[in-house]
Amino acid sequence: MLGASGFVGSAVTAALSRRRIRLRAVARRRSTVPAGGLADVEIRQADLGDPRQLRDVLSGSDAVCHLVLHNGGWRDADGDPASELVNVGVMRELIRFFAGPGRAGTCPVVVFAGSTSQIGAAAAGPVDGTETDRPVTTYDRQKRTAEELLEAASAAGVVKGVSLRLPTVFGHRPGTPFADPGVLAAMMRRALAGEPLTMWHDGTVERDLLHVDDVAAAFLAALDHPDELAGRHWPLGTGRGVRLGDVFRSIASIAAAKTGRPPVPVLSVPPPPHAVTADLADLVTDPARFAAATGWRARTDLPSALESAVDALAATLPEAA
Repeated sequence: MLGASGFVGSAVTAALSRRRIRLRAVARRRSTVPAGGLADVEIRQADLGDPRQLRDVLSGSDAVCHLVLHNGGWRDADGDPASELVNVGVMRELIRFFAGPGRAGTCPVVVFAGSTSQIGAAAAGPVDGTETDRPVTTYDRQKRTAEELLEAASAAGVVKGVSLRLPTVFGHRPGTPFADPGVLAAMMRRALAGEPLTMWHDGTVERDLLHVDDVAAAFLAALDHPDELAGRHWPLGTGRGVRLGDVFRSIASIAAAKTGRPPVPVLSVPPPPHAVTADLADLVTDPARFAAATGWRARTDLPSALESAVDALAATLPEAA
């Protein structure tokens, strides 16, 4: 498990720990694995941008979940050499390792975390993975390059590579620190602090919001169905778009009930200079192909998940009590 200490990575690691497997949880920071699991767990800290350290932690693996992400985030990828090193370089070195001497006859499974935003300007209607990619941002181009490397390695029989393209992921997992770095968590913090929630559009922009637990279940489903999935990318989501204005107003109402103050306003503001086309466009996915191949589906109810996340975040903010 590469990237085991991240928001999504920690959820996937926790899900894997409930299986009777050998689990190596690797990240730059020390990972936390829930107690009471069935897995034989080894926790490793490593700089995965260092090829020697990466090869060391890959040794003996027959399946890899690759959720390593450059800490700068997708908006900071442009002009940052470290972003290329992590977002593309880790995949390149991973494939070199598995194609190297002594690996003949083995074909490990590699499940990679891509992004639905790689499509670029969203097509009309839900995205199902058959569209032509036209990535706009540096981050999305890097993600697509890593995906192409994985697809080529699959075609060559080096690995069984699967890319799961993630939509907007959110949520709180009981018993773990609130570590959601996404826009919904940012809006929850603002609402609990009594600050207005601002949008760069009129609120009708739609997104597919997927709970982190459903993402973790998808990674396990991919590991269980490599032959059906290898060599392709698969968009994940609920299949339902929700208007961001409605979601932000729900967050404001939940936070108000928690703090006893009136709901904060939800406002439209002009987009900043660094906004991109994708910020202002609908992006909803159709996960039917992945569901048909694996039996997976999103199960988390959005209203209850939002309430749970606001409750968890409020408990960490004394001023919201």
